[in-house]
Amino acid sequence: MDFTLTEDQKMLKTMLRDFAVKELEPIAAQIDQTAEYPAEAVKKIADLGLMGLTIPEEYGGSGKGKVDFCIAVEELSRVSAAAASYFRISLSLGIVPVILFGNEEQKQKYLPPHATGEKMACFGLTEAGAGSDPASMETTATRRNGGYVINGTKQFISIGAEAGTVVVFTTVDKSLRHKGVTAFVLDKNTPGLSVGKHEDKMGFRGLSATELVFTDCFVKEENRLGEEGQGFKIALETLNVSRVTVGAEAVGIAQGAFDAALSYAKERRQFGQPIADFQAIQWMLADMATQIEASRLLTLYAAYLLDTGQPFIKEAAMAKVFASEASSFVTNKAIQIHGGYGYTKDYPLERYLRDAKLTEIYEGTSEMQRMTIARHLIREG
Repeated sequence: MDFTLTEDQKMLKTMLRDFAVKELEPIAAQIDQTAEYPAEAVKKIADLGLMGLTIPEEYGGSGKGKVDFCIAVEELSRVSAAAASYFRISLSLGIVPVILFGNEEQKQKYLPPHATGEKMACFGLTEAGAGSDPASMETTATRRNGGYVINGTKQFISIGAEAGTVVVFTTVDKSLRHKGVTAFVLDKNTPGLSVGKHEDKMGFRGLSATELVFTDCFVKEENRLGEEGQGFKIALETLNVSRVTVGAEAVGIAQGAFDAALSYAKERRQFGQPIADFQAIQWMLADMATQIEASRLLTLYAAYLLDTGQPFIKEAAMAKVFASEASSFVTNKAIQIHGGYGYTKDYPLERYLRDAKLTEIYEGTSEMQRMTIARHLIREG
């Protein structure tokens, strides 16, 4: 198996590394401290054409695969995972349901403005009582006058404040559990849809996470994605695709922390020599580098399987759980190498640690990934 990147992929990687250092690194700490939407940074990412990276060419995108996507996510996340996440979430979670399940009219309407970065999309699935168990959702869609009236509240919706397009999951009949889940795509300015509470998070502070409140929100039947009862399948298939990119995000965070730790270990002197000369530090660096490389290979392999139309769900879950937990391990060790300095906000390590933790939780917790892996292993065995 050839793991060599193509020339185009190498160029993409180099371009985005330079961009991240020049454009994101100077403002990464500020994005975290203010917890405000990094509008200028997101616009620059859009100007690079990244918002349409995997959108089909016939709708204005670049038509690239998930390997390219993972390369881009990793490079941006090395510097600012919060800024990178607007690109990642809109293109992986937000608009993928339209790419996979939208009809031609829906694709023509929603994909072009997302390909240019004019709009972003969010994924309205989670509720206060329906996280890992979306079949328990309370948000309802009731048929009325050639459409549906939606009522309910979604929680922890990433880029919910800034997205211009909302993919929302509802139930047309609670008694049907997952068989009643139905998806819709609609404009953010639809009457009856409002943004509620903004969460004050530990990490990814520049990434908005909000409530989306639906109060007698009327949508036409043409806004429904797929058929009634198909929403659960739409949600799962979207999450299966997106969790590959969470693996890339975790790798990027870990790589950024490792780079800082390696540089510091070479410069910091104790007992008359660089601390990199001490075996204790060398072993930490060796373990960190090994986990990063393993995470990267798992992630790229899952992306490769997805791009080539092969079964990938087990591998995507493996990449997500391994890379996210490796990211927490690496960022923790990076702080340890920095000692007291690593515990201060003068250095980016504590931000990397806080950001890494979210990758173990959102878009499917580590526990849910292990359940997915185990089910596939048992079925395959």
